[in-house]
Amino acid sequence: MRGLLCWLVLLFLLQPWESQLQLAGPRCHTGPLDLVFVIDSSRSVRPFEFETMRQFLVGLLRGLNVGPNATRVGVIQYSSQVQSVFPLRAFSRREDMERAIRDLVPLAQGTMTGLAIQYAMNVAFSVAEGARPPEERVPRVAVIVTDGRPQDRVAEVAAQARARGIEIYAVGVQRADVGSLRAMASPPLDEHVFLVESFDLIQEFGLQFQSRLCGKDQCAERGHGCQHQCVNAPGTFHCTCNPGYKLAADNKSCLAIDLCAEGTHGCEHHCVNSLGSYFCRCQVGFVLQQDQRSCRAIDYCSFSNHSCQHECVSTPGGPRCHCREGHDLQPDGKSCQVRDLCNGVDHGCEFQCVSEGLSYRCLCPEGRQLQADGKSCDRCREGHVDLVLLVDGSKSVRPQNFELVKRFVNQIVDFLDVSPEGTRVGLVQFSSRVRTEFPLGRYGTAAEVKQAVLAVEYMERGTMTGLALQHMVEHSFSEAQGARPRALNVPRVGLVFTDGRSQDDISVWAARAKEEGIVMYAVGVGKAVEAELREIASEPAELHVSYAPDFGTMTHLLQNLRGSICPEEGISAGTELRSPCECESLVEFQGRTLGALESLTLNLAQLTARLEDLENQLANQK
Repeated sequence: MRGLLCWLVLLFLLQPWESQLQLAGPRCHTGPLDLVFVIDSSRSVRPFEFETMRQFLVGLLRGLNVGPNATRVGVIQYSSQVQSVFPLRAFSRREDMERAIRDLVPLAQGTMTGLAIQYAMNVAFSVAEGARPPEERVPRVAVIVTDGRPQDRVAEVAAQARARGIEIYAVGVQRADVGSLRAMASPPLDEHVFLVESFDLIQEFGLQFQSRLCGKDQCAERGHGCQHQCVNAPGTFHCTCNPGYKLAADNKSCLAIDLCAEGTHGCEHHCVNSLGSYFCRCQVGFVLQQDQRSCRAIDYCSFSNHSCQHECVSTPGGPRCHCREGHDLQPDGKSCQVRDLCNGVDHGCEFQCVSEGLSYRCLCPEGRQLQADGKSCDRCREGHVDLVLLVDGSKSVRPQNFELVKRFVNQIVDFLDVSPEGTRVGLVQFSSRVRTEFPLGRYGTAAEVKQAVLAVEYMERGTMTGLALQHMVEHSFSEAQGARPRALNVPRVGLVFTDGRSQDDISVWAARAKEEGIVMYAVGVGKAVEAELREIASEPAELHVSYAPDFGTMTHLLQNLRGSICPEEGISAGTELRSPCECESLVEFQGRTLGALESLTLNLAQLTARLEDLENQLANQK
């Protein structure tokens, strides 16, 4: 009877209490909170008592900051069974919650409080029902309101719930068992256990509970030390991290989540982290496939803009042009040119190298046979010649080209039978002055001559070709310098090598040389003047004048020089010269003339091919 009167008083004074609870202070902002009310609706709870609890819940709701990112509220009622009135995810507006509470119909059966706690732990506070994931560290609070003794065990299941991080408030009304309330509640018990026997105590619990939930702004009043965010909770706080980060072991600092390091990304080439996610990236020269994980090599050649003359090869760095076998890629990286194996390899041909597709062969001058090695030619061992070489050492030649000239001279020496009785060789260098490098009679072997040629030092300065011719006529072919007496009829041959116009007159001494019976050859390179070359050379000029456009192409001149300087028959002492009108002499002259014409034809063909290659290169560059 006493309990009935108490609940009547509470019911009568409900509205003022609800208003007092709501007006006790401004609506609290607790930060994120998952709050579940567990309401006893057993048959021991009379209808008007149940109505009191209903109004009690409404009053508490009006003091909370309800919302998806603030406080989420769920309500369950129990008796012999458990019923979810609405889960945490159901409502985000207070009005909807109050409407559901006012429509609540009590179950009016037994009092299975332990079953209700287990349901709250396993179901009501699950992520599926709207609770936030444990890693977000949102506080979970359960408020159990009961009026009697539980008909099942509560201590063990309540301990499990508390172990899972659920904070439990136990509120008993009148007939509630204090021991059971203490077994359910979280420590400290004096803050989590309430026994309501009058209206004042209900109001006190409501105010104390609201004060506990709201409390002070712990993040503002305490040095929280959170690296990213501080989140208030009843009486405390905790740190959280921004998306893409996780809380470190100190529960304050944040670490970037390295999803790529977990090894489950599936990227074929590279995995790149981003905030809370990742994406795949391919190596240079590859493109990402539609699955956003695998990579495919880019076929640059399929774009049809590579302009390769022969073949296009796709590489990670882009398209590359490739030439077919026997061709070389040109500097433009696109066009191809037939490979001149004679210039690209150390062919070893003594006289002339001829490229033939993917190979080459060696040739010898007219009247000389190729030896068994396929490279050397038989030497002119029958002939005796006194040969003086006049080499231009002016500054226009340049040091690197002068070395090519010396190599060219040694190639001439290679086909001569150098000996005191055979061919004698002398060398004179000229620029603004004339210097005998070695006279005719100094060296008796080809090896000695070649070594002496390599030791010659470049003079530089001017180009006094006339002075060099005078020195040759007056000194180089004298017996004192090693020339053989005229009575022996040993041919005297002079070979002038120059790359430019003479700075003095050449006509007098060029004519004098020929008057002295010296057979003159003129070899010009680059800017050499054709008129001067013809004036220096013996007649016919076509057989005694040679020209190369640059120092790198001089080797083709050896054919003419070797065929001309190396006589087919030597003239020794006492040998009688044959009449040029004799039949054999005419036949010999015809043969040599035809050989010279064939040589000129070959040279012309090579020059024409080279001009065509240059024209093709210029066209490709445009």
